[in-house]
Amino acid sequence: METRTLKQTEQELREEVVRQLEWDPRVNAKNIAVTVAGNVVTLTGSVHNYAERCAAEKAVQVVYGVEAVANDIEVRPPAARVDAEIAQDILHAMKINVTVPHDKIKVLVSDGVATLDGTVDWDYQRKNAEACARNAAGVKRVHNQINLRIRVSPTEVSDKIAEALRRHAELDARRIAVYAADGKVHLYGSVGSWAEREAAEGAAWAAPGVLDVIDHLSVVR
Repeated sequence: METRTLKQTEQELREEVVRQLEWDPRVNAKNIAVTVAGNVVTLTGSVHNYAERCAAEKAVQVVYGVEAVANDIEVRPPAARVDAEIAQDILHAMKINVTVPHDKIKVLVSDGVATLDGTVDWDYQRKNAEACARNAAGVKRVHNQINLRIRVSPTEVSDKIAEALRRHAELDARRIAVYAADGKVHLYGSVGSWAEREAAEGAAWAAPGVLDVIDHLSVVR
């Protein structure tokens, strides 16, 4: 029986990643280079906006066999923009997004790098605020420093996350252990794919009072 070499396996994974990038309408793959070492994919090259950089990383993560992504893609906007204009665009995007408490968030832009600061009640508010910044023209990177309030006990957080994991069709909750303390949630165990790992993280972030999720899950195929 023929045995595939590691180099052959890496080449096959690279081809799958390239096809996924070419298929994703959010990504212009022609300026992105892909290298594979083991199950780690490295992306290099350049794109016109930060949203596309993030979209390329997300596209690669769903490919079967990918265990980690090193995103070294540079953001090179087609035209330079003044930081004040970028900040105004981000603030306007947050104001018209009903899920973002814009009055609780401060925006600072320096050389195209947007920093968000403040305190909100829910993680989805923090993520949606980041999306507003990510999609603004001229943004090269986003630093999300928005904090969350602690509102429930660690036991209640653990119970809510465990319930959410059991309800999730893609996850085998029996393989995942949850530990919560001081607003931080630790996930232990194993999942079958990167997508399942992200689903577990999402279930943890959806619980009220979660300030941080530390993912110790391993991908076991």
